[in-house]
Amino acid sequence: MASEFFRAACEPEVMVRKIALTSCVAFTALMSFALSIHPRAATPWDFEALEQAPKVYEAQTQEPGVRALYFESVPYEGKPTRVFAYYGAPAGKKLPAMVLVHGGGGTAFAEWVRIWNRRGYAAIAMDTCGYEPDKGEGRNQWNPPKRRQPFGGPEGWDASFNTTDDPVTDQWPYHAVAAVILAHSLIRSFPEVDPKRVGVTGISWGGYLTCIVSGVDSRFRCAAPVYGCGFLGEDSAWVKDFNRIGPEKAKKWLSLWDPSVYLPNAKMPMLWVSGTNDSAYPLSSLRKSYDLPRGPCTLTLRLRMPHSHPDGALPEEIAAFADAILKRGVPLPRVIKTSEGMVEFKSARPIVKVELNFTKDEGPWPARKWESILARIDAKGHRASAPVPAGARAWYFNLFDAQGLIVSSECKSLPGPGVKSGPGI
Repeated sequence: MASEFFRAACEPEVMVRKIALTSCVAFTALMSFALSIHPRAATPWDFEALEQAPKVYEAQTQEPGVRALYFESVPYEGKPTRVFAYYGAPAGKKLPAMVLVHGGGGTAFAEWVRIWNRRGYAAIAMDTCGYEPDKGEGRNQWNPPKRRQPFGGPEGWDASFNTTDDPVTDQWPYHAVAAVILAHSLIRSFPEVDPKRVGVTGISWGGYLTCIVSGVDSRFRCAAPVYGCGFLGEDSAWVKDFNRIGPEKAKKWLSLWDPSVYLPNAKMPMLWVSGTNDSAYPLSSLRKSYDLPRGPCTLTLRLRMPHSHPDGALPEEIAAFADAILKRGVPLPRVIKTSEGMVEFKSARPIVKVELNFTKDEGPWPARKWESILARIDAKGHRASAPVPAGARAWYFNLFDAQGLIVSSECKSLPGPGVKSGPGI
C-alpha cells in the first residue's frame, strides 16, 4: 500500500488517475502518512536490490595503500551506471568499518580512507556525483583533480533543484543515497569486515546524505553527520534556490529529498558535529533535525567551526563515537539534563573544563557573535553551572573531557521582546 502511494505521488499521470492529488502539500502529507505506515516501502529505493553486494570492476590508482574500484549502481536515464570508490583495510579479520561520504565539490578521498585504516577500521569512500580522480591525484588530498567518468550518474547536490520534473529515479539524491547504501552492502561483503559493525559519516552534503541514509538503512550501527541536516527549505544556504524554482517545485523536492522526511525513522546512535556559525546548514535547522531521530543523539557544537572537508573529517569525537559503538571503546560524555545555567552529565573520563557559550545577537544564525565563560564544575555531583548572562538570546554548554573531546548540550533560545520565531531565530 505505501509503495503504491509513493508511485502515485511521484508519477503525475498516476496521481491524477488514482488518487487525484492536486497539490504538493497533499503530496507531503501523503509521504508522511506512508512513511509512518511502512518507512521503507514509502521511499523510491529498491532496498532488496540495494542490500545485495554490487558487481565490482577494478580501477587504476596512484594512491598508496588503497584499492580503487568501480561498483555497479542504479540506472540513469535507462542506462547502467558505476560509482568510483577507494577501499582500504588494515591487517586483521572481522574488522569494524566506516562508509565515508564526501560533500559538495568533493569526491572519493583516499586520505580519508587511510585515516580510518590507521584507526583500525576498514573504510570505503565513494564518489556520489559521477566523477573519478584525474591524473595528478594525491597532490592535494582534500581537493584532488577529478573528471566525469563514462558510467557516471547525475551531477550532484544543488544541480538537483533544476531536475524536479525528471523521473525520481534520475534525480541526484536518489542516486547518491543508492551509492551510499550500495557501498555499505559492498563493504559488508568483504571477508575481513564484520558486517555487524559498520558506521557511516559524511561531510556537508555528505552529512545531508548521512541523515537520509540513517533513516532508511537500519543495518548501520551508528551515523555521524557533519554540518549536514534537514529543513533546507526553512533555513539553509539554498533557500534562494527554492525561491527561484517556485513553491510547487520546492515542496516537491523537499517532500522527496529533505532529511526531515527520513530522520524520524533513524534508530541507531547518532553524533551531530557542526559549528555555531555554519552558513550552509545553520543552527536553527540543525536543532530541529537533531530532535527527530528515535535513537540516542550526541552533539558536538564547536564555536565558529570552519566548513571544509578536512575540518569535517578530522574531529576526534567522530572516531571516539565510532570506537565506543563498534569497538567497545570508552564512550563520549553524555549530557543528562540541561536547565538554565546548569548541565548534568555522565562521563567515563573526568570532565576537565565546561564552557557556557552564548550569543546576545538576534537575526541570522551564521552572523551571530558568540562568547564564552567558564562554568564551575561539581565533579561529585556530575554537573556544571554558570549564570546565563543578561541579554543572551541563545546559549549552550560545551563539556571537555580529559582527552579534549567535546560534547555539547542542546542550544537553548531566549527570544527577546518583539522577536518573532522563524528562520534565523
